[in-house]
Amino acid sequence: MRHGVIGAFVAFLLFGSSPLFAADQAATKSLVGADWLAAHLDAPGLVVLDIRNRIDGGSREIFAKGHIPGAVYSDYLGDGWRVARDGVPGMLPPVTDLEKLIGGLGIGNDTHVVIVPGGVSAVDYGSATRVFWTFKVLGHDKVSILDGGYKGWVADAKRAVAMGPSNRPAVSFTADFQRHLLATREDVAAAQKNKTSLIDNRPPEQFSGQKKHAKAARAGTIPGAVNIPQDKFFDAASGKFAGSSKVAALWNGQDVAEDAEQIAFCNTGHWASLGWFASYAVLGNSKARMYDGSMTQWTTDPNAPVQ
Repeated sequence: MRHGVIGAFVAFLLFGSSPLFAADQAATKSLVGADWLAAHLDAPGLVVLDIRNRIDGGSREIFAKGHIPGAVYSDYLGDGWRVARDGVPGMLPPVTDLEKLIGGLGIGNDTHVVIVPGGVSAVDYGSATRVFWTFKVLGHDKVSILDGGYKGWVADAKRAVAMGPSNRPAVSFTADFQRHLLATREDVAAAQKNKTSLIDNRPPEQFSGQKKHAKAARAGTIPGAVNIPQDKFFDAASGKFAGSSKVAALWNGQDVAEDAEQIAFCNTGHWASLGWFASYAVLGNSKARMYDGSMTQWTTDPNAPVQ
């Protein structure tokens, strides 16, 4: 009996107990590794969501040529994860549309979703962090990102790769909208008055006004914002998201408290999702929000100040 207890304890340390329990536990982890996923591919209630797209050279055809076994595919750029509204690109779609999209992928309210980006750059990781943010806004907390993405998965030749299409039966998905994670233009205007930290996650040349996004009406940034560029969140050497110590140093370098109320923005809410994820998921700041309209929406108002 004693040996059985010790053996069970060792198995718990190595493998995280039963697959179902491990999946539930890992749902609280925003980043999971390839080894963990390989050990839990068959866990009940776990769905791998591959979102590779033209940002990383991916597509539905590329997915069919090789993907993580059992994964379902959805093109981040083409399947309705973001929409244009009032001339502003990249906005959060209507909740009912997202419910239909997610449920159609076989993802229900009890599903633990593991999002798989290409794993090749910070811009590519932005696809995953934006989808992660979308799930969180919809009140779905059982969501993680595969750290290292698909590139990290295939780096080990021993890991299985499947080919061909892969689908799951549609299920019902019901959102529980979390308004506090989303910042509107009005929220940003109010933030300027109450000294809420505004964090611009665009490259320095856009922050300074030397360059601008094609759909932004004016160059520059929102007055009072600090700049933490999106490429700082990707570790090119490992192909993984920046570690907590590096992320904390980025915030300290701008004299922004890790636990302070803050709003991340960029041009269209893609790069900003990296900054939001770094604050919310890596640093554990529940008061972090993201402005999905960002500069392309902000500059549509001629009275909105730009610095």
